[in-house]
Amino acid sequence: MQLRCVIVDDDEGFLDVARALLERDGVIVAGVARSVTEAAERVRALQPDVVLIDIRLGEESGFDAARRLAGNGQAAALIMISTHAGEDYADLIADSAATGFVAKADLSAAAIRRILGAG
Repeated sequence: MQLRCVIVDDDEGFLDVARALLERDGVIVAGVARSVTEAAERVRALQPDVVLIDIRLGEESGFDAARRLAGNGQAAALIMISTHAGEDYADLIADSAATGFVAKADLSAAAIRRILGAG
C-alpha cells in the first residue's frame, strides 16, 4: 500500500531531506506545513493517510497540532517526530492523539509502517 503523508515541521532543511527520503522509499509526500494552522489546512485539503508532526514547531507545539487535527475529525494517523528521544516526551505522546513516535534520525517508510501496523 502506498502511503500519502503530510509533514508538519518549521525547519525547511528538514522538510527537504524528509521529503526526499520518504519519496525514495515510496511514500507520497502530498504536502508540508510549517504551523498548526497550516497543518489543519493542508490535512483538510489533501486527506493524507498519515501526518508527521514535529513536537516543536517554533513557538507552537506539535501536540497542539495533533489535538487540533484529532478534534477536526481527521482520519489520518498522527505520528510525532523530534530530534529528541521519544523517552523525553513519552508521557505527552501517550496522552496525545498521536499513534506513535519516530525520532527524526530514524525516519523512514519502514518506521512509519511499523507504527501503523502495516509491516
